[in-house]
Amino acid sequence: MRAWRPVLVVTALSIALAGCGSAATTGTSTTTAASAAPSGPWSFTDGSGKVVKADKTPTRIIAHAGEAAALMSFGIKPVGIYADESVKTDANLKDLDLTGIEILGQEWGKIDVEKAAALRPDLIVGDWWPAEKAHSGLEEGVDEKSKKLAELAPVVGVSQGKSIVDLAKGYEDLAKSLGAKVDAPEIAANKKRFEDAVATFKEAVAAKPDLTVAAMSPADDKLYFANPEYAPELLDFQRWGMKVINPESPDPGFPYWENLSWENADKYQPDLILFDGRSYKPTSNADWGKKQPTWFKIKAAKAGAVVAWPAYWLHTYGHFATELDKLTAAVKTADPNIGD
Repeated sequence: MRAWRPVLVVTALSIALAGCGSAATTGTSTTTAASAAPSGPWSFTDGSGKVVKADKTPTRIIAHAGEAAALMSFGIKPVGIYADESVKTDANLKDLDLTGIEILGQEWGKIDVEKAAALRPDLIVGDWWPAEKAHSGLEEGVDEKSKKLAELAPVVGVSQGKSIVDLAKGYEDLAKSLGAKVDAPEIAANKKRFEDAVATFKEAVAAKPDLTVAAMSPADDKLYFANPEYAPELLDFQRWGMKVINPESPDPGFPYWENLSWENADKYQPDLILFDGRSYKPTSNADWGKKQPTWFKIKAAKAGAVVAWPAYWLHTYGHFATELDKLTAAVKTADPNIGD
């Protein structure tokens, strides 16, 4: 998650493969009926721009939560997953069958590297974050032992760059390189559902050209106002016609947000608030109004013009379609004059 935590550069991707494709004492094979990994050689261009190569196609993959969900949507089943929260509540994983997958961590910054090593991975998959120049889960502030995950196998991932569509396509390309049949009917159906959701979203936004929107994440100490430049889903919304407000003064050290004191919570007055919907932010619009009375100085918050924002977790066409439909419904009922 990218609300408060900076990350550090991980171990170089040139670590040699160890035990590529060999059996482990625990865990399961990554391949499923939807995939049949080719023997190799194998290569993939990481989000950092580096090309990761191997003599054999990786088959024993450990992945961060969202990245695991992306691979599983194409039939690639990891042997291990590490998550930032309980796999039962993680938006990417909560509806997936994780039977046979070793859970290596359910708290940010804490990965059981000994369990990971027993899985004998030949690839670790985590998003590449351009602002931090690092991969998911191997960040500044994590437990020192957890950082050793990057010593077990090469780390590769798609960039959290300018579009969730690009991110989903990147994981489709990675899955294909690992042997997935990305033209399977169920995959095509999810893509079609996503395309339809985008078309409906565009129509709803075009019908309300004056509607302004802002993405926010309230916390005890301050109100975090999202910077679309570092949030690919918000850039997609802007690209599709939504007027998502860009903050005037993002934090120079961590530019995902402009950090507003609660006294200045009403600096911006959007017509519709996209409220950080991640599970570690469980309180509602009404709850924040009770906890921080200045929250209701934002006219949209006072009016209840709030919808969940899928902040930094989307990885698949299917999830994006579902969340986009929710947002479209909110746009259709939104009043473009609230923020005036």
